[in-house]
Amino acid sequence: MQQSKIFKIIPGSICAPLGFKAAAVFCDIKKLGTGKGSDKGKKRDLALIVSDVPATVAGMFTSNQVCAAAVKLSARRAAAKSARAIVVNSGNANACTGRQGMKDAMAMTDLAARAVAALYLSRRRLAEADELRTSKKSAVIDRRYRIRAADVLVCSTGRIGVPMPMRNVARGIRDCAPRIARSNRNARDVAEAIMTSDTRRKEIAVEFKLAGATVRIGGICKGAGMIQPLMTRWGKGGGLHATMLAFITTDAAVESGFLKRALERAVAESFNRITVDGDMSTNDAVIVLANGLKGNRRLDAPQADSFHGRRFQEALNFVALELAKMIVRDGEGVSRFVSVRVRGARHSNEAEAAARAIANSALVKTSWCGGDPNWGRVLCAAGYSSARIDESIVDIGYSMPGDRKILFAYRRGRPTTVSFPTLTRITSAPEFDLHVDLHAGPGEFVMYASDLTEDYVTFNKGDVTDPGSLGG
Repeated sequence: MQQSKIFKIIPGSICAPLGFKAAAVFCDIKKLGTGKGSDKGKKRDLALIVSDVPATVAGMFTSNQVCAAAVKLSARRAAAKSARAIVVNSGNANACTGRQGMKDAMAMTDLAARAVAALYLSRRRLAEADELRTSKKSAVIDRRYRIRAADVLVCSTGRIGVPMPMRNVARGIRDCAPRIARSNRNARDVAEAIMTSDTRRKEIAVEFKLAGATVRIGGICKGAGMIQPLMTRWGKGGGLHATMLAFITTDAAVESGFLKRALERAVAESFNRITVDGDMSTNDAVIVLANGLKGNRRLDAPQADSFHGRRFQEALNFVALELAKMIVRDGEGVSRFVSVRVRGARHSNEAEAAARAIANSALVKTSWCGGDPNWGRVLCAAGYSSARIDESIVDIGYSMPGDRKILFAYRRGRPTTVSFPTLTRITSAPEFDLHVDLHAGPGEFVMYASDLTEDYVTFNKGDVTDPGSLGG
């Protein structure tokens, strides 16, 4: 994990920032015949993430034309200026479930809003409110008790095409709300609850100085299969894109336009640069809530390129990229993590096209599985991309992660004299970098990819005689 001089890594993930609470419960959302992944006993499968006060919201969502009810609903709500909470479940994607699926997604946000509002309106908090009502803080305190369904976003992950078991979901939300708290343990519970085929939690938080205050950014994510998110802001780009979900919280004070642009930049440098199997989910989402409780001087859109704007962006980029890399490293059946670094393309779009073609090539990925530095497959994949390729000037080499010393297997149209065993010492490592220089221009792009193993096929093919073994 990389470090930065401007911030330090701290525990707590989504509960590290001031004013964010969370909780997770088991409510048995996953049923026989709805696939594997989260079928891990009584694993928590429903969670709430709540801000004590209204928070600035931003979201990026799948560009898949076939998208889940939760994506359609949350994308609209993330286009607003603020939100209060996120309700998320694993074990059921609520995708391709028709009108009932949308009704269920809306019902989940209504149930969550009612349950959280009831918690804040408990006798203890009413007494607190009565005591403070005459103080200057009363307006802020009162904001805690006004929570509408429109203030809640919803995310789901699991098998496609299965109706949501709303009786279980409703029970889970009612059980979850009273448990919300700001604690490292609760944050870990939520990171576990969103897992499906993941084998481990994915979480991080950082602390840094920003515009007169010490602020924090924390995040969690899930994802291991069905991973090549190409997320957009609602209504931008193509149509609407196991799922990847990421939730990021911060106590920094930032304006809506600033946060939406910052998230777009962060996602472009992280989640939109990863691939495990080249499949884009119906449910991909990244949501950020910023409640401003640390009281820094508020950042707005015109400050995006100011000193403090760049500092916030750097921290958000770091959190997003570390989470994204965790997804690839925990990919289904993965044994290698490969950074595909393409440079020298005519422009960045061509560099991206070549990098994606290489990173998603089944032949390239299987050679990585075997530790084979097969530059021929790499060159072939680049050649069928939309990038302009002249094989007589292309360079292909390998290095250990971040190492400036590159061992070239192919240079200027011919194989080099570097020995095969020397190359395999790099490509047999759990992580390595692949370097491709097209020598055609200034364009560059990096993809974070995995190999393709027998375990991936075994995991995803399932057994039709055992519905519980079928994937999502």
